Amino acid sequence: MSNASHPIRASFHSVEADGVKVFYREAGPRDAPVMLLLHGFPSSSHMFRELIPLLATQYRVIAPDLPGFGFTEVPAERNYVYTFDSLALTMEAFVDALALEKYALYVFDYGAPTGLRLAAAHPERVTALVSQNGNAYLEGLGDAWAPLKRYWADPSPENRETIRGFLTLDATKWQYVHGVANPDSVAPEAYHLDVALMQRPGNQEIQLDLFLDYANNLEQYPRFQQFFRTAQVPTLVIWGKHDPFFIPPGAEAFRRDNPNAVVQLLDTGHFALETHVDVIAAEIHKLLARATR
Repeated sequence: MSNASHPIRASFHSVEADGVKVFYREAGPRDAPVMLLLHGFPSSSHMFRELIPLLATQYRVIAPDLPGFGFTEVPAERNYVYTFDSLALTMEAFVDALALEKYALYVFDYGAPTGLRLAAAHPERVTALVSQNGNAYLEGLGDAWAPLKRYWADPSPENRETIRGFLTLDATKWQYVHGVANPDSVAPEAYHLDVALMQRPGNQEIQLDLFLDYANNLEQYPRFQQFFRTAQVPTLVIWGKHDPFFIPPGAEAFRRDNPNAVVQLLDTGHFALETHVDVIAAEIHKLLARATR
């Protein structure tokens, strides 16, 4: 029977990298071109559950969980420092552990500053770039960042407690359904899983540490933009245009440094895969067909 009758399923693995037990999902032929999918806050590789089978018909698709997220395990004795520099170092060790010499990169939300650190450090490895609500420009930061900017300016206990409100079920559900034409089209298990994992002992403090460190990503934007300018890899910027955190000017800005970037704004919110996975997969296939020619 054809693949149409038998959808490709991801397999689940863990590998030691940087003293961390990194959980990841994988599907597709082992000898096919690689696509590395990096999730964002507050999600995990679970956000790619529907995209992976659609890409794995032609690509080896690998989606790890970042430290502090999903099912990746960080031993207490590792004394892990939760910064975006650390996440990138762990992901670089993960890529090395799997001996991935080249890959197309899909970045979303936190996956953008993490993955773009990898790209800037090893531009020769990146064959193509997909940014789905993955920001790299100051003009991409929406008004929803106001409380976080106050926390960056004054990381007092009071401001930290205010930010803790981002970690509730209501706030997480809002991130998933805000700007979605039909909120009932978003699978509720997605945001419930995210919240359940954030309830693990110590995890909320990890999230608050990463919120504070996010300010350092803004200082990296010129480095990321330099990568866009010099590498000029085939690039798809596909964005839920009602995202309150990463707004459309951040998507349009990619063209400034890579005039050939394809920019597409979708009528949805932050978690665009929840509502537009088929459209996004089709656009990725078009992009990668160019990249692998």
